[in-house]
Amino acid sequence: MQITVSSNRVTIQGNIKSVSDFQELKSLFDDLTQNHKSITIDIKDSLSITSSVIGYFNKLILKDGINLSMNIGNDQLMELLEDLNLTTLFKAKKI
Repeated sequence: MQITVSSNRVTIQGNIKSVSDFQELKSLFDDLTQNHKSITIDIKDSLSITSSVIGYFNKLILKDGINLSMNIGNDQLMELLEDLNLTTLFKAKKI
């Protein structure tokens, strides 16, 4: 997994699959949310997303009041978010 940050836009390339990926994302978003209340995430090609990352994004939105939106590049991941009824919460759209 590779992460690029530009202001309040986070671009993730590669699969989000390991505990270390979650820890890296959590650390990044903990810092980012100190200065930004609206964040856009571009997930270019990940096939899935771990439950810990989903839970953390839920916390950011529901508890911390962060305006999170996602641009999803992979059909399989988009279908997963639809199956979990998370497309509206995550403001997920297919790119």
